[in-house]
Amino acid sequence: MAETKTKTKKKAASKIYAIVESGGKQYHVAPGDVIEVDRLSAAAGSAIEMDRVLLVAEGKKVKIGTPVVEGAKVTADVVNDVRDKKIIVYKYKSKTRYHKKTGHRQTYTKIAIKEIIS
Repeated sequence: MAETKTKTKKKAASKIYAIVESGGKQYHVAPGDVIEVDRLSAAAGSAIEMDRVLLVAEGKKVKIGTPVVEGAKVTADVVNDVRDKKIIVYKYKSKTRYHKKTGHRQTYTKIAIKEIIS
């Protein structure tokens, strides 16, 4: 029987990341990341600050908030607004001649993470 080997990636010791909350969802972010969050009211090219930081980790040091980390924030630039592909919602009830077809496209804001302040 052949023995399988798994490779484990070692992360850099100075790697900093954070878990932030936006729109009721949690995102794992690091400086330089570009993420899509639910639509924000900020214009493209503007800078935003996210103060709902749930966790900050730098190397082996980890700060966990209760529920948020005091004084921690994430700064980011708004890249643009994007729309997801259309999904079709089809409702149908048999034997009653009832059917409805509608579509939905979700709008997201693409943001580029600049820095994490802890």
